[in-house]
Amino acid sequence: MIAQQIQTAAYLFASILFILSLGSLSSQESAKRGVFYGIVGMIIAIIATVLGDGVQGHTYIITAIAIASVIGVLLARRVEMTSMPQLVAILHSFVGLAAVLVGFGSYLDPKTHSLAPTEHSIHLVEVFIGVFIGALTFTGSIIAWGKLEGKVRSKPLLYPGRHLVNISLVLISIVLGVMFSMAEGTDGLIYLYIMTAISCFIGVMLVMAIGGADMPVVVSMLNSYSGWAASAAGFMLGNDLLIVTGALVGSSGAILSIIMCEAMNRSFFSVIFGGFGNAPAASGDVKAMEGEVTSITHEETATLLKEAKSLVIVPGYGMAVAKAQYPIHEMVQVLRKAGKKVRFAIHPVAGRLPGHMNVLLAEANVPYDIVLEMDEINEDLPDTDVVMVIGANDVVNPGAQDDPSSPIYGMPVIEAWKAEKVIVMKRSMSVGYAGVENPLFYKPNTDMLYGDAKESVEKILGFLRPKV
Repeated sequence: MIAQQIQTAAYLFASILFILSLGSLSSQESAKRGVFYGIVGMIIAIIATVLGDGVQGHTYIITAIAIASVIGVLLARRVEMTSMPQLVAILHSFVGLAAVLVGFGSYLDPKTHSLAPTEHSIHLVEVFIGVFIGALTFTGSIIAWGKLEGKVRSKPLLYPGRHLVNISLVLISIVLGVMFSMAEGTDGLIYLYIMTAISCFIGVMLVMAIGGADMPVVVSMLNSYSGWAASAAGFMLGNDLLIVTGALVGSSGAILSIIMCEAMNRSFFSVIFGGFGNAPAASGDVKAMEGEVTSITHEETATLLKEAKSLVIVPGYGMAVAKAQYPIHEMVQVLRKAGKKVRFAIHPVAGRLPGHMNVLLAEANVPYDIVLEMDEINEDLPDTDVVMVIGANDVVNPGAQDDPSSPIYGMPVIEAWKAEKVIVMKRSMSVGYAGVENPLFYKPNTDMLYGDAKESVEKILGFLRPKV
């Protein structure tokens, strides 16, 4: 009895730490403290669970935790920041798979079938829902990883009647759920198998129907699914902490997805059903590019920066790939010492994960107060002398505002073209992750600076540094 009370108190303390962790992650200044709260809370949760009443096989559990911890540390040390979205996506799949395995294990547990009739029926519903969400999260996260890694095509896979097919599969799953709950003993296992296969298929098709430009929102939504899968596993295991933790992750992921959908002018419900942002364009004709592409040299770029009074830098995934955030920080320091007003403009879905660019800039010690969100910076761009677009593409595409035929039409973007001068740093004229042309490159006030972002910034720095 005392041991159970101690475990309950430990779970309560861990829950408080998880809540504090989420609260601290709301700002970059307190993010490190939030991570510390989360680590401490998880250590307490694991110890309280392993040492709880009725837990056996401690040697095997501790060995498994040790092996998994070593694998986790090695992966975390090897994975670059550019691959962090992929890592997050694949970790979500593990949570979904765990929920599926817990569901099958709970159903096959003899104790489950010795429960009172009402309690038994409720538990079977928990098992069925938990396995359904877990299987969907498992396969959906794998496809998301594949898209982010380039193993699966980024263009959406669309076919006529896909929504009808998905709805039909969900209705079939509901019927299977009724048959599953009415089966005697473990006779319902066949229905659980069929539903799991259906859910896995739905997970694949939902994410396959989503275009590359919208993948950051998908990762956020899968994060929410993984939370609800963990919460469902908590119900199956009777673990209050797992229920609370899963609900925290699930609700926070859903809220983040809603915020991002609003920022991108997308429908939240269309995210859930897949294929959002891929509605037929108002016009069947793709808008032709108008204007001529012009290039600029590193020395000319440095001259522009010396003459400018205000500068806005728009980072994108290309900056992350080139690891250009460090020389960019040095360039910003040089320009600010020269009296220039320098700020960063961050789009909600820049990179391939919510907050990806913020983390990279914080890693390079860029001051938080000059890193602004899209809504904060757009109104100042008409009064800005120079905008430097570094490795970004879709988030500065004017076609999102004036080209109804564009797949990203209606998505709010950073209005870089309104500045007096725009410099776009890219390796080539290739399209962005959404697979659409960018009219910004053809505008008369835009010059292209071709090459690796890190090397280009370092060359510009060579012209900006005071001569000794």
